Amino acid sequence: MIYPLVTELAAKGIPIARSCKVLGFSKQAFYAWKAAPVSQRDWDDAHLINAARDVHADDPTFGYRFIHDELELTHGHSVGRNRIHRLCRQEGLGSVIVKGRGKGKRPGPAVHDDLVQRQFGAERIDRLWYVDISEHPTFEGKLYLCAIKDAASARIVGYSMDSRMTADLACNALRHAILRRRPIGTIVHSDRGSQFGAKKFRTILTEHGLRGSMGRVGAAGDNAAMESFFALLQKNVLNRRQWQTRDQLRMAICTWIERDYHRRRRQAGLGRLTPVEYETITTAALAA
Repeated sequence: MIYPLVTELAAKGIPIARSCKVLGFSKQAFYAWKAAPVSQRDWDDAHLINAARDVHADDPTFGYRFIHDELELTHGHSVGRNRIHRLCRQEGLGSVIVKGRGKGKRPGPAVHDDLVQRQFGAERIDRLWYVDISEHPTFEGKLYLCAIKDAASARIVGYSMDSRMTADLACNALRHAILRRRPIGTIVHSDRGSQFGAKKFRTILTEHGLRGSMGRVGAAGDNAAMESFFALLQKNVLNRRQWQTRDQLRMAICTWIERDYHRRRRQAGLGRLTPVEYETITTAALAA
């Protein structure tokens, strides 16, 4: 920062050698700076900061470790983790999950309006979907499940599981639901979790003509539809045994959803039909 001062003093007739001596550095250092005012490392840091900001914007749950992994494995940057830690700390890039919430602190503003307004039912399938995430323990570590439930048939139209609770988890579940259902204008209602407010998730909604919706802060009823499903999952799968690996639990969850919940479990709200039976009957009636 002092080198430009030498240039200004030289313009006023003060010799460069004298200015350098008074300011405490050599002429060689000044001329090296003049030849390249911005060092290569500074250029590299600037590019890394821009790349890290993009990664963090796509998924605000990423801390510096995940940002480093994305930069190295996905974007091809060969860089040390400590350097990314320094740059992320310098730029204030950190995981929204890791940072502890102060007392009374509330989640940020919703990125979508509340289109449901506590009207949790739907007359037809694929009019309203609920989405939420739950976590389940194994001896390998936690397994996170993101599930999307149809409000009319109670069917799980899409789901995804991973060892990390990131925006990709929610995006994969949404892509699964879109691939299976081909919806048009469906409302996708969630809480104010950062995964559902991420840029990736909102982009998928827009690209497929879906409408995002977010409930109020602290409204327990907004999650009641998904809480009932997760409670059944807990009772029928998770509480029955201890799970050694994530793969074992993943297979058990898939089997229970597709075989038991969809095709065997009759629900009073569906007229004692299973979700698959209800959709088959209502779809045939609508076609007629």
